[in-house]
Amino acid sequence: MSESKTNGVPPHGEEKDNVPENEASSPPPTVDISGSHKKENKASKGQELKARGTWGGQLDFILALIGFSVGLGNVWRFPYLCYKNGGGAFLIPYIIMLALAGLPMFAMELGFGQFTSKGCIGIWTMAPLFKGIGIAMCIITAIVCVYYNMVIAYTLFYFFASFNKVMPWSGCDNYWNTENCTINTANNSRSENDTIGFNETTRPSQEFWNNYVLGRSEDMHHMGPIRWQLCLCLLLAWIVVFLCIFKGVKSSGKVVYFTATFPYVVLFILFIRGVTLPGAADGVLFYIKPDFSKLSDATVWKDAAVQIFYSLGAAYGGLHTLASYNKFHNNFQRDAIIIALINCGTSVFAGFVIFSVIGFMAHDSGLPISEVADSGPGLAFVAYPEALARMPVSALWSLLFFFMLFTLGLDSQFVMLETLITAVVDELKEYIPNVYAYKTRITIGACILGFLLGLPMTTNGGIYLLTLMDNYSAGFSLLVIAILECIVVSWVYCDQERWWFWCGSRSGTFFMFTGASQFVQDMKVILKFDMNWYWRACWMFISPAILLFIFIFFCVTYGPLTYQEYTYPPAMEFLGWCMVLAAVLVIPGYMVYFLLAKAKGEGIMQRLAFSVTPGEDWGPALNKHRLEAGYPLLPDIESGATGTSSPLQNGSFVNPPDYNDVISKGGNGAVILETST
Repeated sequence: MSESKTNGVPPHGEEKDNVPENEASSPPPTVDISGSHKKENKASKGQELKARGTWGGQLDFILALIGFSVGLGNVWRFPYLCYKNGGGAFLIPYIIMLALAGLPMFAMELGFGQFTSKGCIGIWTMAPLFKGIGIAMCIITAIVCVYYNMVIAYTLFYFFASFNKVMPWSGCDNYWNTENCTINTANNSRSENDTIGFNETTRPSQEFWNNYVLGRSEDMHHMGPIRWQLCLCLLLAWIVVFLCIFKGVKSSGKVVYFTATFPYVVLFILFIRGVTLPGAADGVLFYIKPDFSKLSDATVWKDAAVQIFYSLGAAYGGLHTLASYNKFHNNFQRDAIIIALINCGTSVFAGFVIFSVIGFMAHDSGLPISEVADSGPGLAFVAYPEALARMPVSALWSLLFFFMLFTLGLDSQFVMLETLITAVVDELKEYIPNVYAYKTRITIGACILGFLLGLPMTTNGGIYLLTLMDNYSAGFSLLVIAILECIVVSWVYCDQERWWFWCGSRSGTFFMFTGASQFVQDMKVILKFDMNWYWRACWMFISPAILLFIFIFFCVTYGPLTYQEYTYPPAMEFLGWCMVLAAVLVIPGYMVYFLLAKAKGEGIMQRLAFSVTPGEDWGPALNKHRLEAGYPLLPDIESGATGTSSPLQNGSFVNPPDYNDVISKGGNGAVILETST
């Protein structure tokens, strides 16, 4: 045998057996895709995709994307960041970060999932060594699912509490109020005990949140019993989530028609009401007044990048999952641009809604706007409810506001849960062919488990655990995953023909054969046109650099975690870092496992080449699309027809392709299939 054959790398799924030389050098097997074989292949694969589920229409997908990407952060985080970081001037770094980091990642993940019709784990047949990235996405999403539904439970608690003529957080004469409770007005401040100093006073909405809703304990060491009211709200939240997704995209695709559109109706109503209130103009001016001197502060750019990255939902696996239910030739590039602009527009518009009402509250209470404004739960459950309670017909506005928050969180939540279930079911399909028939039962089990894991957050110290999970579960680890995803897609991914040239020491051609070039060629099959240089430049250089900047900034500015006046002890921070490591360490852990247990080859370089080469089933799910993309056909289980999977046979390269031939194909490395007539 020639040296080039004895040093070959076996293909995925084939053992390197002792095969006679005449067999090893035989031409690649042909594929019979004519007649009944072709029809049966289409039917079997089509039935499989039908069992998996697809979107009922293009609008289902668009609304699901809006529901996933437009969440609570658009309402309770962006407005605060905007006024804190220079008002209208903050839009400059925000838009720049959208164009250079958020949008490219968003489009890449949509195209990634749509091309393969697989969840966030299954897609990594692109480079099997990095399958741990998909597993890490699922771990992060699972942790977020547990605590995010607790936030939804809080919105339900406030929603039900709003069925009162007088809002329970508006006064100081309730049993949960303390002597420090003070109602501020424009003319004076009234306290239940006039001897209390101003600095020691608390607002009634703050006491309602701490003392009644949370029953907050002193620290995380005193978790206390389960609060039955919160427990029931959490149970209801999980029941609603199950009802939204128990039939997969068939049910969730219809639910989003309401959950994705209703928040915009409420935002518009609250905007009209807010701008007609006294003091609204001061609040809006406070929100948008530009301070361009802030742009010299690196923190402002970091906040812009963080907000756009987390707001669009990249690296969670949700975008891959949603796109995997798309029709193969859907224009994901157009969808990505539309949804990204809607997401940013929603954030900006929500700022007007929030600060018009905050301006009214500052006017009515006689306090500066800076003392009234807040972000996160402090805005949603303290500041804004207090402002609503000061309006006429406060119950109506409170009901609308909290039901809006509920729907904003709901569609993000059920997309994340669908991400987990899709990933699990797609993986189990290898062992249980009819696993899709059990998807409803798997969904029930996931919801029950999520409810049980969320019970500790319904205790008196639950808010400490929620804050810990919120800060550590999807911070550092999500950035690591996003950076690695960019690197693998842009630099590692390439077909086996390209690996033949690379392994053959043709290093001068490496840049031409980068993963980004191959990925763009794959996307061209979907879109029917080339994605321009902007996308490739962002995926290869700009987006990873920005994500690395955020990661380094987080590391440099890291400090002890706090919740209001409580500082977390080192033991609790260690628990938080365990959440980070649970997701991050699975990536190198799986790499070691794959190299030792699953990779084929005689030496480390052969095993490594095998591990980063796309698997046999990488590519479109349907054979008609695989032919379009130049990928080998998948086996037809029913008819027994098989396709050639690669230019590798029995550990040897079979008819290595000509270098110029690969270039002439435009880089898609198509394997020519013979068809019988």
